[in-house]
Amino acid sequence: MRVIYRGCALAAAVAVAAVGLVFVLPSRSDEVVTGQIAAPSAMPASSEPAPSPSLPPSPSPSPSPTQSLAAATPRPTPTPGTSLAPGYTALEALYADIRVPRLPAKPKRLALRAPGKRVIEDTRSGLAVPRLGGKWKRHGAAPFTTKQVLPIKRGSARRGVFVTSPLPIEEQAEPRDTALLAARWTLNHHPKDATISWIASQPVKGGWLLVYQVKYGKRSSRAAVAVVDGGMAKPGLAFASVPDTQRSRWADVTRAASGVRVLK
Repeated sequence: MRVIYRGCALAAAVAVAAVGLVFVLPSRSDEVVTGQIAAPSAMPASSEPAPSPSLPPSPSPSPSPTQSLAAATPRPTPTPGTSLAPGYTALEALYADIRVPRLPAKPKRLALRAPGKRVIEDTRSGLAVPRLGGKWKRHGAAPFTTKQVLPIKRGSARRGVFVTSPLPIEEQAEPRDTALLAARWTLNHHPKDATISWIASQPVKGGWLLVYQVKYGKRSSRAAVAVVDGGMAKPGLAFASVPDTQRSRWADVTRAASGVRVLK
């Protein structure tokens, strides 16, 4: 009988242990994170083929249509009157400036006069420029290197000037583009509402010459810039401007700018 009781007790202990094992197993499938993982079945439940374990990880999601369009669309060139975001070039800023129109497809060229023997030497820019006669006088040059002026006419705050200096702006790859930017820069020396209309554009030895009319309100000035490489670190700039109150000296503008030469 003792053997029978011992056998029954042993059977009861095994049954209790089995019940206890059942109750300590996790009740939710997502809690089984450290046990063995069964191999995938040969045929997946869905109709799509199962991914091969030897393939590399899936690539990043493709960009949205909006992102693709933004990447494919080039940055537009600004149009006159627009404001410029940082990063635009000097020429893009020029083309967006409503004060400076584009040059005509076939701009006019002037017959350039031979330079006279009387010159003023600008050793900083490497240029020699005509010394204008008549009422033109040399004057304190700052902030330029050389300066010639006409006397101020009574009742007017403006007068003719002819100055030279090293190029005050960044040089461009093409001399014509540099001259265009220089002409735009000269508007700093005219009233705020000044605008340009082109008269002539042509190459000169070592650079480029532009002649133009500057209009501000009911008044105007005849002006010209010549940008010439004088062999220095930067090209030289010659700038002449005469207001309409002294229009009898307008011919001096072209004579001054066309007479710019490299200093030898």
